[in-house]
Amino acid sequence: MRAISGLWRWRRNPLRRTTDLAESWVALAALLLILVAAPVLGALVGSAAQGALQQSVRDQRQTRHMVTATVVRKVRQVAPAPDPEISSGRDIRSRVDADWTAPDGTRRHGRVATDLKSPRRGDHFPLWTDRHGRIVTRPLDPETATTHAVLAGLGAALLTAGLVECIRRLIVWRLLRRRYASWDRAWERAGPDWGRTGTGS
Repeated sequence: MRAISGLWRWRRNPLRRTTDLAESWVALAALLLILVAAPVLGALVGSAAQGALQQSVRDQRQTRHMVTATVVRKVRQVAPAPDPEISSGRDIRSRVDADWTAPDGTRRHGRVATDLKSPRRGDHFPLWTDRHGRIVTRPLDPETATTHAVLAGLGAALLTAGLVECIRRLIVWRLLRRRYASWDRAWERAGPDWGRTGTGS
């Protein structure tokens, strides 16, 4: 809004200073950059992030496999898994010793976390592994990837707008300093008796 209110400085006015005109041009340029450049940059960043994340989704789907594991015995209760991609933070997870078969056919055994509420020997549950049977996190899903891309684009647009506003304020601050310096020089030329000439004092 300051940018719009500063446009009055373009009017022809004998009191208008050069710095007033420069400040109005800076305000207009900042407004255009915030309204045009920031959204365009945000869209470009979001699009690039979307492409990279969706490629990551495809890569993870090719290298990560869901297998069925069998509970051997329950070990102990643990806190919810801190994986923001797959966990809502409300799931109670149990740690169990389990057996599973890797996609390459090898038999594996290990201690894993499961979302079974009360696991018993012989219970089955899904487990994500690589092709050799090593446990991995669940692959990123396309919806989460899109959400991250949108947030990246929005963040880039806001960062650009903030940077433009900071540069505008810096330029205006420099213009004000020049204006104040000009006033100081004019005051020094006028001298300490300014306004008293001819009064007999």
